[in-house]
Amino acid sequence: MIEIRPFASLGHANHGWLDARHHFSFAHYRDRARDNWGRIRVWNDDTIAPQSGFSPHPHNDMEIITFIRTGAITHEDSNGNKGRTAAGDVQVMSAGTGILHAEYNCEDVETTLFQIWVMPDKRGAAPHWGQREFPRGDRSGRWVVLASGSPDADDALPINADAKVLAATLPAGQELAYAAQPSRHQYLVAPVGRIAINGQIAEARDGVAITGETELRIEALDDAEIVMVDAL
Repeated sequence: MIEIRPFASLGHANHGWLDARHHFSFAHYRDRARDNWGRIRVWNDDTIAPQSGFSPHPHNDMEIITFIRTGAITHEDSNGNKGRTAAGDVQVMSAGTGILHAEYNCEDVETTLFQIWVMPDKRGAAPHWGQREFPRGDRSGRWVVLASGSPDADDALPINADAKVLAATLPAGQELAYAAQPSRHQYLVAPVGRIAINGQIAEARDGVAITGETELRIEALDDAEIVMVDAL
């Protein structure tokens, strides 16, 4: 099953400093058909105004992956972690038993990002935070694993879930394959460019919910970037 979820159909909340689109039920947006996709619980497409952001707030028992599309985000948390994550790079926060954190756009330009939440395999893990640079050139024409719960994914940021977050960039006309397991759930978004997934066309920033497939063939109809989560 491949379901295209048009960008215009996503939940929307504009708070002035934050313009957010919700792929799944979140905050005041509720859609029972979109509460989650397997263990993928949240996928927010956020635009954050310059010199603004999320003041300190708590999380627990959730794996939170932030993919920065443009600009940068600065993170601070109650464990003493602090860092700036810039466009193309990724940060991961395993909230575990509980953590208080803040995320600010300290830049003079808008920041755009995807924030993805995946439900952990086990509750009550120790919280942790990390970030990594992932140069866009390294994922040209191929998948790069950004975050993963597999101990074999040495170069990926670790998460406490049977899931992985991948990204790729494709020039127009190029195709990329992905070997899927029918029992798992994939969700992908092209922040830039139109793509076709097994022949079904998705516009930039549309959501694509997939399950029951054994192989995905993704063709870039324009120069495109792809972010995908594969989870139970």
